[in-house]
Amino acid sequence: MLGWFQALMPKEERFFDLFTRHAETVVAGAVALRRLLRGDDEIQYCHKMIVEREAEADEITRAVMMAVRRSFITPFDRSDIQALISSMDDAIDQMHQTAKVINLFEISSFEPCMKEMGDIILQAAELTFRAVPLLRAIGKNVADIHAFTEEITRIEERADQLHDQGRKTLFLAHRHADPMGFIIGIEIYEHLEKVVDRFEDVANNIDAIVVEQV
Repeated sequence: MLGWFQALMPKEERFFDLFTRHAETVVAGAVALRRLLRGDDEIQYCHKMIVEREAEADEITRAVMMAVRRSFITPFDRSDIQALISSMDDAIDQMHQTAKVINLFEISSFEPCMKEMGDIILQAAELTFRAVPLLRAIGKNVADIHAFTEEITRIEERADQLHDQGRKTLFLAHRHADPMGFIIGIEIYEHLEKVVDRFEDVANNIDAIVVEQV
């Protein structure tokens, strides 16, 4: 009877599969966001894609949380699992918020710094996608995991620079004639920076798991 009961319980491998699926969804959202920031005729389509990927990510997050509650044995501490999947989900949630603001104010052209921040967001998503599967065998992958999380932190610093540079450019361009353009531009920059910040949270949570396990 014990064997039958254990067969019904989520396997440890399921967590890694769910992490990877979520990371794939985050990358897809980041691809759509970068495409949106090009400012061509596909803005509505890209916004729709981000909304759909965010909904998929929410479903995966719920599956992880349910598996945590139902599992006797988890690959890491339960709070570490919850922190990792939540930070990944926060990243795509913030992409959704960014697209929502752009759609709300019907913005169709974007500053160069905004476009570069879109590139950085995609880089961070791809680094996350490469790092997460390595958690299956942390002991063998410590160096590679650390390299990926360190790179996420490095590009987050570049995003901070772009955030400051972009706000300065907006101020100089709009201070005499278009205050609303300045306000909307600042809001977009704030949301883009928050996306990158959430990826830094992901990197920090991955590092915390490594420290606990090694």
